Amino acid sequence: MQHLFAMFGATVLVPILVGLNPGIALFASGVGTLLHLLITKGQVPLYMGSSFAFITVMASLMKTAGYSGVSQGIIAVGVVYLVIALVIHFIGYGWVDKALPAVVVGPIVIAIGLSLASSAAKQATIVNNNYDIKSFAVAIVTLLLTIAFTIFGKGFISQIAVLLGIVCGYILSLLVGLVDFAPVMTANWLQVPNFEILFINNHPTINWGAILGMAPIAFVTMTEHMGHIMVLNDLTGRNFFKKPGLDRTLVGDGAASIVSGLVGGPAITSYGENIGVMAITKIHSVYVLIGAAVFAILFSFIGKLSALIQSIPGSVLGGVSFLLFGVIASSGLRILVENKTDFNNRRNLMIASSILVIGVGDAMLQLNPQLSFSGLTVATVIGIALNLVLPRDIESKK
Repeated sequence: MQHLFAMFGATVLVPILVGLNPGIALFASGVGTLLHLLITKGQVPLYMGSSFAFITVMASLMKTAGYSGVSQGIIAVGVVYLVIALVIHFIGYGWVDKALPAVVVGPIVIAIGLSLASSAAKQATIVNNNYDIKSFAVAIVTLLLTIAFTIFGKGFISQIAVLLGIVCGYILSLLVGLVDFAPVMTANWLQVPNFEILFINNHPTINWGAILGMAPIAFVTMTEHMGHIMVLNDLTGRNFFKKPGLDRTLVGDGAASIVSGLVGGPAITSYGENIGVMAITKIHSVYVLIGAAVFAILFSFIGKLSALIQSIPGSVLGGVSFLLFGVIASSGLRILVENKTDFNNRRNLMIASSILVIGVGDAMLQLNPQLSFSGLTVATVIGIALNLVLPRDIESKK
């Protein structure tokens, strides 16, 4: 149950922000975790949850291509994982660090966080297309409470700070009349999630814009996944890079996203929140994670729970998002600092600067109405290309 609560807030927040069904996200989270454990031979204690890295692209695709486009993009992300896992299986993973050094990954992560800033601000301040001071007040209180739970909470409390912040913000919203509780009262207790099963519920044409728009960002979440494996190695005293192998853990991640995409869920990735729980409890059993995954699947069939999640007002989501999106951006800064990236080096400065402005500014590339690439996708591709092309000894050539 601790693992369930640790992942719950972020896992349901992503689909709400994007416009997907939170019940399906819970289902995909549980199934994805079980699938990952199966593929890694029950050896790697990782929990799968909704990825924040794809929020901007998924939200944009929901407006233009709907569930079909988002699902195809998510499946493409999973396929990229499978392809990279195959390459790693045959030639190792040393090349990943060369293609995706800190000077590329850090600015991309910063851009992901900052590109979401305006959506958080709108959620916190706008109600029915008008500015609402009461909504903004609730958002700020929610933000401060979430920070307080994170900083002053002991042990597990700090791990579920986002969930506690949402709960407190929701109660405050109820008191000031920002919540429509009617859908919760009329919802059924038991209800099958409204799965948007690709190729069964609809028969889409291939959306290359969605596929090519999301696929490159998979390289960013791969580096995050490798970081999680490193932390797990330290916690457990084992080397999961060797057994069962990074190729298997990546296949597990990719397969989880493919299954999620097929049923209408968000992109899936390994969760640092649950690694934090393991660090606190000192319990690294995969059977505990299996239990959490089963609970997540069962919870997805509780209709009133899904209705309750969907009734969370924008003021609460905006308040939590102020912190979460900022943490994403700050994580990018941490990558740069921990790797001692030298910005006196003109090469590093050029790469990071290009990624940041293109990504945050969402300088999208639209080749035709059906084929477009988000600013984050363009920034990722340009960042990788610049890193591979620009000479590393550029300073010595001045």
